[in-house]
Amino acid sequence: MEHSHAEIKKHVRKYIFVFVALMALTVVTVAVSYLHLTMTTAVIVALFIASIKGALVAGYFMHLISEKKVIYLTLAFTLFFFIGMIVLTMSSISDQVMMPHVS
Repeated sequence: MEHSHAEIKKHVRKYIFVFVALMALTVVTVAVSYLHLTMTTAVIVALFIASIKGALVAGYFMHLISEKKVIYLTLAFTLFFFIGMIVLTMSSISDQVMMPHVS
């Protein structure tokens, strides 16, 4: 399977764009760490940025962007359960913080 020079150039341009986006999101992650956010907000922001970076890597570097819709449905279920687990964990932590100390 041969690719034309223009097609290869188009793919290289796409990978460079994804690389620059990943670097920019890394800079944003570091910049956000210097903000005075609550722990919950910091975790949510960090997970949001990490999710975008993960989606870029999975989509372009792992070539999932050109897969069938069954893959997207599987990833959507995975994301749904991941968010559910995060919400359960965060609510459990906040319940422990809000409860008075019983001795």
